[in-house]
Amino acid sequence: MRKITMAAGLLALVFSFSMTGCSQGAEPAMQVEEEVEDINAYADFEERAAATVSENVTEAAAGRTDYGKERERKDGKVRSYLTGKWVDEEVGDHRPVAVMLNNIKEAQPMSGVGSADVIYESVVEGSLTRMMGIFEDYRNLDKIGSVRSCRNYFVYYALEFDAIYAHYGQSAYAVSLLEKDYVDNLSGLSSIGGIVFYRTSDRVAPHNAYASAKGIDEGIRKLGYRTTYRDDYKGKFTFAHDDETVTLSGDDGYDATRIAPGYLINKPWFEYDPSTRKYYRFQYDDKQIDDLTGEQLSVDNIVLQYSSWEQVDDKGYLGFDCHSGGKMTYITNGRAVDGAWIRYDGDQGAVRYYDAEGNEIIFNQGKTWICIIQDTYGDNVEIK
Repeated sequence: MRKITMAAGLLALVFSFSMTGCSQGAEPAMQVEEEVEDINAYADFEERAAATVSENVTEAAAGRTDYGKERERKDGKVRSYLTGKWVDEEVGDHRPVAVMLNNIKEAQPMSGVGSADVIYESVVEGSLTRMMGIFEDYRNLDKIGSVRSCRNYFVYYALEFDAIYAHYGQSAYAVSLLEKDYVDNLSGLSSIGGIVFYRTSDRVAPHNAYASAKGIDEGIRKLGYRTTYRDDYKGKFTFAHDDETVTLSGDDGYDATRIAPGYLINKPWFEYDPSTRKYYRFQYDDKQIDDLTGEQLSVDNIVLQYSSWEQVDDKGYLGFDCHSGGKMTYITNGRAVDGAWIRYDGDQGAVRYYDAEGNEIIFNQGKTWICIIQDTYGDNVEIK
């Protein structure tokens, strides 16, 4: 098995901001969870964040990239945009769904989350974390969740995958973004909420709202959303080939067998198992499992993506910079490497990851967990 060795460090990269769009229908007028004093507060934050891009950065990048390249196909299969593995074309060509997931202790264990191919985690108000699962093949899932409400930054993460965004509610800040013609979303507070989502009796609201594959597909049909990737979608990751394994064994790589992203409430960590080459997830002092399978969550890749942020109002609503770039750490196979992230092609583009020489980081095939880290809380992160 051929191995890829990567050097690493910290590289600043330029962000090329360009707004693109596609003419997709928006959801009917949406209710909001609560009104806000200044409806422009989040937009003002994003304007300030965009102004912080360094003037001393250089255009990326050298080395191999799959960004914008046509995917491999053979015998009715295609390379997955999410995992790099071969999947049936009916799965790999279908737009994924991004589901907001409730991660407070009372909502554990989650259902269906083990089927997500990419998981995002970020803090929300009160230092709680919320998660978003990106599901490529959700056809057999009758219970996904519990599902919680939208935060602006998660919409931008979902757009990196051309995903349909499923959430149960939204604040007033998020309405203008959700109504963009390039955002296809399914909201529990909209006219199709009762089709996509249902409530169970085993938990109290708001921790008992779930989505099903049948409901998601019916909501997509009702709203007339596109079900295949748009023609100009370029992907997010560059994956190792079938005969390659990323080892991060260069001089700038370092050991990473226990990773704690430093979140204050759930206090999560990942432990590496060399026998499976996977990172297993823990939080709230225990294994994090999927309620449908009883299995512990595990991934092949971890990204710590450091982002500038602000508290945009006195209620604690947070804003994260999803566009301007920053530091990152890529972790796989018991090793880590530091680098930088940058988003290309505006809201509908994707974040890419680079090493110290400007080479795009190659991801091992498999599942990926992306932890969004507040850049001023970087000292809380532990990698051993």
